[in-house]
Amino acid sequence: MPRVHAPQEAAAFALSSPWGRTLTPAQAERVRAEVRERHIAKGSAICHAGAEVEFWKGVMEGLIKMSVVSAQGRHATLTGLAAGAWFGEGPVLRSRLWEFDGVALRDTRIALVPRATFLWLLDESPAFARFVIGQLSERLAQFASIIEAERLESAETRVARSLAWLYNPVLYPGVNQELELTQQEIGYLSGVTRQRVNRALKLMQEQDLVRVRYGAVHINNVAGLMGFRTEDRAGELRGLLVHGRGAQG
Repeated sequence: MPRVHAPQEAAAFALSSPWGRTLTPAQAERVRAEVRERHIAKGSAICHAGAEVEFWKGVMEGLIKMSVVSAQGRHATLTGLAAGAWFGEGPVLRSRLWEFDGVALRDTRIALVPRATFLWLLDESPAFARFVIGQLSERLAQFASIIEAERLESAETRVARSLAWLYNPVLYPGVNQELELTQQEIGYLSGVTRQRVNRALKLMQEQDLVRVRYGAVHINNVAGLMGFRTEDRAGELRGLLVHGRGAQG
């Protein structure tokens, strides 16, 4: 079972977050009194699809994979959550049930803000409400980008997009240019085999978009990662367009 701990470090993490720094003293005091911390071992669940949402959650330390599973057992990775990320505002606001599974890819520490506190802050703090709106907007853009890459692009492009989104300043504030990620973890986050991750990293390194060392990836060009495409896939797409025009003629 995950262990719930005293709130001191979780409160410090929450109140030093971009939204925490906007709170009034009274609002900050309620967060300090009610936030909790949970330690979750590698491979254990952070949340389960269909379970009741009790908390809005922040990643103090660690790495999480968000995914969904169909009734037929088909699995799809949505995104990864690195340290500094806050998540769950959608389920908190809309359905009160988790709509995805979250699994810790390494030992992880989570800050827990009770749902009632989250909703109270929305009512009491315009700055907090603006932060949540920004979160929802960026997350929508992230998922649209992931769906585009999944349906239209190569596996290597999906790897590049997954890495690029981990450097989004709204979703992952304060992230460093170098992420401690293994190729296996990148594969989990992007839904791509380790062999394709290796190929993708080599191609991106050749274009000076990243610098790879054992257990870490240094990002040189986030915009370049968002626009990264492989020549073989680009040629395939051009062929489909030419074929489609010929069929119409």
